[in-house]
Amino acid sequence: MPPRALPPGPVACPSCGRPVAPGWGPCPYCARQRASLRWVATPPPGAGPPPAERPRRPYTGPPSYRGVPRWGFPALPFLRETGPEPVADWVRARALAQTLVPALWATAAVALLAAGAEIWRYVLLVMSRSGALSAGVVSASDMLVAGAGWLVTILGLLTGLLVVGWSVRASRAAAERAGRVPSRSVREIVVGWIVPVVNLSVPGSVLAEIEHGALDRPADERPRLSRQLLVWWAVWAVGVVLAVTVFALSFRTGVQARADGVVLHALVDLVAAAVAVLTAERVAALSLLLGPVRAPVRETLVTVRAGD
Repeated sequence: MPPRALPPGPVACPSCGRPVAPGWGPCPYCARQRASLRWVATPPPGAGPPPAERPRRPYTGPPSYRGVPRWGFPALPFLRETGPEPVADWVRARALAQTLVPALWATAAVALLAAGAEIWRYVLLVMSRSGALSAGVVSASDMLVAGAGWLVTILGLLTGLLVVGWSVRASRAAAERAGRVPSRSVREIVVGWIVPVVNLSVPGSVLAEIEHGALDRPADERPRLSRQLLVWWAVWAVGVVLAVTVFALSFRTGVQARADGVVLHALVDLVAAAVAVLTAERVAALSLLLGPVRAPVRETLVTVRAGD
């Protein structure tokens, strides 16, 4: 606002507040400089008097309504709640592999224990042909065979469910990585792992397709199996055939049938341990390959040329 001149009478000192004569110079009381002009704030023309302050009412609590209020925020897109982002299939497959691989190693260890129990029982059968055996040794052998057999069966079923679930996730991840639609549905993969005779070919084909997509090979090219996968497929087929054979021969009776059953059960347990170890190796390797390719974080100096 423009400065306005002080009236001719005495004015108050801006520092000490005492009345002094208008003009420039130090105050006779506080010795500070004074000004003969002062700034006065006035409202703009036509603004009128300032509004009077409304008296504050005492707080009576939160507002209440007789009915449901009809006012509210508009349903705009930025106000809508969005669900969590979908997790990629390769992430799910890798997370499942972290549980599956230790379970496979545990199954292999229990299968070896069951095979050792069957071999011990066969040794006792051979020794019983020439003399009597101790009741405690026979009881311990029977308990070890029964306990290890039930434990390897339960672990095998649980691990099998994890393998099927992992193969479903890994198959989708491999198809997404290759930019194509999965060649098999979830039902076909599950049936291919469970149904006898069919599970001789479908599991190997599923793992071959997963390996093909994980290695970024062309989608229109026929999958070429690696040596590790061929070994796994051969051992898996031997295990399936041997398990079906043992189940079919379990209905025979007689001493020789029991002796043959002990040998066959030991072979089944040994093959099961081999399948578990090879499956753990394939699951761990393929789970790492299904992830995105990471860019190098830094450059590495390989050689230094003379004169550089």
